[in-house]
Amino acid sequence: MSTGRGNGTVLELEFTAQDLARTRFALSPLWEVVAAVRLLRHPETGRHVHRPWLERVRPLLAGAGPDWTLLADLVPAPPRRIPVFVAPPPTALVPDLAVELAALRATSPQRLRSGLTGPRAPRSAAIDALLADPAAGLAALAEQITAFWEIAVAPYWPRMRSLLEGDILHRARRLAESGAAHLLNDLDPSVVWDTDTLSVGHRHFRGTPPLNGRGLLLVPSVFAWPRVFSVTSANWQPTLRYPPRGVATLWERPREVPRPLAALIGASRARLLTELDAPASTTDLARRTALTPGGVSQHLAVLKEAGLVEAHRTGRYVLYLRTQAAETLLGAAARPS
Repeated sequence: MSTGRGNGTVLELEFTAQDLARTRFALSPLWEVVAAVRLLRHPETGRHVHRPWLERVRPLLAGAGPDWTLLADLVPAPPRRIPVFVAPPPTALVPDLAVELAALRATSPQRLRSGLTGPRAPRSAAIDALLADPAAGLAALAEQITAFWEIAVAPYWPRMRSLLEGDILHRARRLAESGAAHLLNDLDPSVVWDTDTLSVGHRHFRGTPPLNGRGLLLVPSVFAWPRVFSVTSANWQPTLRYPPRGVATLWERPREVPRPLAALIGASRARLLTELDAPASTTDLARRTALTPGGVSQHLAVLKEAGLVEAHRTGRYVLYLRTQAAETLLGAAARPS
């Protein structure tokens, strides 16, 4: 697994028509755990954006908190690499963490040892124990991931998921409006599409690994910010993990609701419109506004009928977005009188 922003080295992925046809999106709760561990161990990489999260989570993981020694050892600082088996590319659009952990526990001893060999592989006493007894070590790793998830990620997952699914929805629109080249060029400043090649700036890796008709898996990741991560292993679909749009707003306090807007459509509906800077689900909006899920649904139905929000289904969830009419209304209400 490689990481990077352009610093003179470049990963080049050459696409065929089959590769382009098989390019897809997915989310990965397991990868968010791994990226969150990396951020905690090396906070200088993203402390400016994720400082509120770091300040909340660090005390909970310290002292008598859960043991995540093996998990931490498997997420080393560059130039050492994160073994791919720790968070393999997901096979479904939005897999449950339990599904990803089942795949982790089923990692073959050969694949595990392959991921922990080479000069850039992480090493520690805990990793040596994992190598000595893969089945027991993988079971312990899955337990550590679960405990870490419950404390550090699960409380924030609904809002994170809304942001990530909203990013996929936005990029699907870009694909429909402008084509695949525009979509790929818009992922990150370090990612550039030219003719049939996607170039990814890297610090520690260069080369042209073949896609072999497998396409590219695109995974937006909150805790990856500000870097792009890639997987080019022969055992998995080539993967690019990139920061989603709006990640800098994830931990911000709610925006102030314009008083003229609240007077016009009511305080609750004005709050909901204000919160929809990025697509969000009913559950997420209820948590952020302290309204009941039923109340949120009723208000969204009225706003949808008035042409101020629209709904899009992604899997089992429905995400709500502001319409252009709502943007105009918010802009007018926010102007000084």
